[in-house]
Amino acid sequence: MRRKNGFTLIELLIVIAVIAILAGIALPRFKGMRDEGNIAKAKGELRSLQVAVESYYAHNSNAYPSALSALTSASPTIVSAIPNDPFGSGSYGYTRGGTGNNFYIIYSVGPGGNGSAAISDTDTVTETNGSSGIYVSNIGQDTQP
Repeated sequence: MRRKNGFTLIELLIVIAVIAILAGIALPRFKGMRDEGNIAKAKGELRSLQVAVESYYAHNSNAYPSALSALTSASPTIVSAIPNDPFGSGSYGYTRGGTGNNFYIIYSVGPGGNGSAAISDTDTVTETNGSSGIYVSNIGQDTQP
């Protein structure tokens, strides 16, 4: 009787099918984990930008910056560069408004890629394009010195 060396074609196809099934189960989980990581990263960077905006306010006659890019050229230096939104939209959004232009929102588009936020006439945060965005704001905080 002859001894066989290697795999038969059927055995090889079964192994490939099992690997494909396992990959099909695992890949959606990896995307969810990547989104959770990007959400955590965005929240951390938004908090850092919020601290930078408040520092700008304290060092510039109690005025908020007109754009986030003003933080990089402020004196004293507050941040060297504005981080990019991890959801691929470029930079984070920034909006000022409300009573006396004393409020701001810094936001990420979020995992959906289309989230944003605005300040309503009643000095509240209004999410636009659904609720997939992530934001920080000074609304609800005392903005007086």
